[in-house]
Amino acid sequence: MPEALEKTVRRIAGDQCEYCLIPESLLRLKHVLDHIIARQHGGKFELNNLALCCGRCNQSKGPNIAGADPSDGKLTRLFNPRTDVWRQHFRYDGSVLIGLTNVGRTTVNVLAINQPLRVAVRQSLMESGIRFQVHA
Repeated sequence: MPEALEKTVRRIAGDQCEYCLIPESLLRLKHVLDHIIARQHGGKFELNNLALCCGRCNQSKGPNIAGADPSDGKLTRLFNPRTDVWRQHFRYDGSVLIGLTNVGRTTVNVLAINQPLRVAVRQSLMESGIRFQVHA
């Protein structure tokens, strides 16, 4: 991967996961570049298709580009950090990430962002003064 491309993605993301907002500096493992649209679905290796992603979000997302909206079961695309505005789709209520739209709800569900251990980690970080904020 071209180093300049990775640096650009990291700069855009503010060195935090573009899905759950956890800063890379708070984790032992380095965040990875995620293909927003997986290569197996025709996604390209270019800036508009790459997002910075923590290991947990990346593992849960896998090659998924959609999932069932938990509120109505309808097939819904996942959040795209390059074309969507984070604040329009999500908000934190304490350490729980709330999906505000069908895209937000589906992304939270597919990426298992509110899995109990992940919520507990975020709660602990918040209690130590860490706040999860949108970079842009």
